Amino acid sequence: MRDPIRILVKCDKLTLEGVKQFYIAIEKEDRKLDTLCDLYETITITQAVILCNTGRKVDMLTEQMLSHEFTFLPCTAIWNKSSVLMKEFRTGSTHVLITTDLLAHGIDVQQVSLIINYDLPTNRENYIHRIGRGGCFGRKGVTINFVAMLCDIEQFYNTQIDEMPLNVAYVPLFSLDKGVTD
Repeated sequence: MRDPIRILVKCDKLTLEGVKQFYIAIEKEDRKLDTLCDLYETITITQAVILCNTGRKVDMLTEQMLSHEFTFLPCTAIWNKSSVLMKEFRTGSTHVLITTDLLAHGIDVQQVSLIINYDLPTNRENYIHRIGRGGCFGRKGVTINFVAMLCDIEQFYNTQIDEMPLNVAYVPLFSLDKGVTD
């Protein structure tokens, strides 16, 4: 290129003000599914996106959720660009979309108010794209990260991510079926 223009954006300007971020400290991988089940028993969620790092984990998690009495909560696994599955999610015939970063940039569904990072992204720049799916269209959203440690993401984006309250059912923020409140 001749005379390229370089645009620099400060990392602290990238976080989304409309997205409340939480983490749940999970030391062992095999505890994540139990934690997810506990969340779904505690709060009401209209539509959510659960993000994993691999297609294999997407398939495994979908299978596990369907076998853990989540049959009342239709979920779709998608880690390729299937327009049929995305249409099901957009129209609300499925309530949970389990996917990878492949589709994290293109999921703009107005009813999504919860993003669950089942795995933190391997590339920290993808974190902002993931959590932004819950705050689209000027709405407020919630991101819950299943992690052992978050300090790298907090430093990179100059943000604070709070630990998920133990008594989440009584936090006014979680009336996700009606949108997130302050």
